[in-house]
Amino acid sequence: MKYLIIILFPILVFSQDNLLNEIDTDSIGKQYEIAAFKGLKIVNFESTKLVAKDEFTFIVSHRFGTIKNGINTFFGLDDAVTRLNFVFGISDGLNIGVSRSSFQKIYESSLKYRLLRQEKNGFPFTIVGFNAILINTALDKDNLPKLEFKHRLGYTAQLLVSRKINTSLSLELAPTFFHDNYVVIDEQNNSQFALGFGGRYKLRKRWSINADYGWHLNRADNSPFKNPLSIGFDLETGGHVFQMHFTNAQPMNTNGFLGQGSGDWSDGNIYFGFNLSRVF
Repeated sequence: MKYLIIILFPILVFSQDNLLNEIDTDSIGKQYEIAAFKGLKIVNFESTKLVAKDEFTFIVSHRFGTIKNGINTFFGLDDAVTRLNFVFGISDGLNIGVSRSSFQKIYESSLKYRLLRQEKNGFPFTIVGFNAILINTALDKDNLPKLEFKHRLGYTAQLLVSRKINTSLSLELAPTFFHDNYVVIDEQNNSQFALGFGGRYKLRKRWSINADYGWHLNRADNSPFKNPLSIGFDLETGGHVFQMHFTNAQPMNTNGFLGQGSGDWSDGNIYFGFNLSRVF
């Protein structure tokens, strides 16, 4: 019996080592950074956050009128626009969305998908794609006799590249292409390009300050529209994120805030707004 134990002992030790090696290999596999952003948007720009698989998220966004008019419009409350956005997670890395905005009565469908994910001690960025198609139903054929359905359409293509620098700071770069078949300014090219910058800094456990800016790269010289600059705060409260912000762009769709933002921070022509998201 003791000879049998002596013969089997190396085999048992070897097998145990193999099992331990498998455990060690699993424990040191790829580990991903999480929660670079808590909201699906930074302020105006999409963040690299996605809705989890089989989750349904409902986002209500309000953007009031300019606060410049003061009490006459109750600091913009009388001129508010609203956007309702429904987002569903087909998988952890693929989302579909449908929204309706009262600004130009825009309907939008979107696709958001993760291409690469930031790793701890590995790949340094999270890369997400975002594509959308929108329909501007406010265009009036009485004012535009040659209007066809194709003129109502617009398109968006974005690459969102973020990095969680540390537990408090996350940054994002968002090269953006957008196209409107109808533009308000005749000299404006229908195909437009922009570069978005954004970030989030965690102040406390549930609070963060967010900001983003869109640098329009081929705006017409005679365009009255401005590059969007937005600053706000995120508050996490249980099952939802409440975002409060100030911005110089009232539209909330990408084509709108990049192409038709009319406010100006220098003269107080800015808009207060908020996004409220709820996960089901």
